[in-house]
Amino acid sequence: MISIEINGQKLDLKDDASLEEAIELAGAFYIQGTTIGILKTGAKKEEATPEFKILTAKGEFRIELLGDSALWNEFNHLFFNTNAHWETRDVIAFGPVETDAIPQRAEQKYNRYDVFLGTGGYDSKNTYLMFAKDKHISDYGSPKDAVIARVISGKNTIANLKQGDSLMKIEPVIKWETLLDKISTTDLNTRLEDGMRIFTYFKVDLVNEAPEGAEHFLALIRRKIFMVGTFSNSFISDDALKGEGCPYEHWDARSEGAVAVRTDGIGNGRVYIYKDDRTSSAVHSVVGHVSQGIELIKIAPAGCKLSVLSNPRRVMILGMGFAEAEKMLNDRGLKLEKQGYTGDDAIIVEQEPDTTIGIIQEGGMSGLGVRSDKIIDVRFYDDLAPITLDFFRHSLRLKDRPLGPLPVFYTYENTYLFRSEKEAEAYKELNPENVPRAKINAGEIGVTNQAAKRYGMIGVKLTDDERYGPTGEKFECTNIIGKVIEPQRLKGIKAGDIVYIREVF
Repeated sequence: MISIEINGQKLDLKDDASLEEAIELAGAFYIQGTTIGILKTGAKKEEATPEFKILTAKGEFRIELLGDSALWNEFNHLFFNTNAHWETRDVIAFGPVETDAIPQRAEQKYNRYDVFLGTGGYDSKNTYLMFAKDKHISDYGSPKDAVIARVISGKNTIANLKQGDSLMKIEPVIKWETLLDKISTTDLNTRLEDGMRIFTYFKVDLVNEAPEGAEHFLALIRRKIFMVGTFSNSFISDDALKGEGCPYEHWDARSEGAVAVRTDGIGNGRVYIYKDDRTSSAVHSVVGHVSQGIELIKIAPAGCKLSVLSNPRRVMILGMGFAEAEKMLNDRGLKLEKQGYTGDDAIIVEQEPDTTIGIIQEGGMSGLGVRSDKIIDVRFYDDLAPITLDFFRHSLRLKDRPLGPLPVFYTYENTYLFRSEKEAEAYKELNPENVPRAKINAGEIGVTNQAAKRYGMIGVKLTDDERYGPTGEKFECTNIIGKVIEPQRLKGIKAGDIVYIREVF
């Protein structure tokens, strides 16, 4: 017999058991074709980080050192078991203790959650450890370059601290790294050895402070797969939503296991998971933390696919009927308010709130229904027109949603022209791609490329045509991206109507 561990669950197996047998016996979550990480036992090493854990009477919080840490390293131990001596709306001060810090008589700027030293009466014998509760300008008799750190987690604790509360302990955060033999594989016939630790997936706990960013991540993993695109020693990233906007919401340390979305600059929309500690960033909004399976993140090679779960799971009812949506929401203790068309054939096309975090906080949501004949199912030609389809999905938000609205621009004879609600012409160049040769088939969808003035126009024809594409342009100006499953549903629509495009596989 051999003893192994799979996702933290210990199992005894027969000698020479396979990876597949272990997964089946454990009932482990796993998606076929994704990479599995395997570790063998080894030694550990200790490594310091720029983070410190501070324990108070009201709870724990963490800070991250900034720049020169000499003052902090020399004096932080003096503040053990001190009390909050005074507080204002802007700051709270612990101490005093005696140091040899050199006070400055000058106002300085402080941001919310800054950590700094101040003095009473410009006397270093009365030195305080101070935490900014809000952005402000003041003179606290602080040394030059007063800010020595920033609070990165447990911010609610700072808000709850009051005069008289005690600061009981300050501890450095130590990272333990285990030196192990690492294996990554998709081969379920891999034979297991005694003592192996196996990881078939990782789990991410999302933070309430970043509802839009959390939804961005949930959209990325809607098929429970994280594709490792960019790879480095300190992080992996999935680039599937690169170019899709996401607001900056949550300043936090990019510590080991942090999940962050880039919100500006090159790589906007890319999702990162950190294998090593990095300082906070003004363009990386932290949306969650890996709570299980960080080992898989560290083992994963570039180009692989990983199985992933989230907490909470996404709440998305777009594309559902009301009966299906109501059952799903009831199972999660959430309520549904029905709006619009609510017949048995209704399909939900809008939801409010728009984010999972918002829905859970409100205890429910509303859904807007339309008749099912407003839903246009499409099978896309990903192999033939990948660049144009990236443009199309971006325009309709099909990268992060099951369906998207497409307003009718103009109709004539058997031709239907559309313009997306989202202006996307600046998103990507549309050079000729998968242009027709001899004819276009009835029901095919075309997008006008940059060879014509009506660049970005979308069209469908209900008849074959040997001269013009679905948007009425010449063949060389038309990129064919897919085919409507039931094109007759387009009959009777007129300019100003809205149909909803749903991708089928």
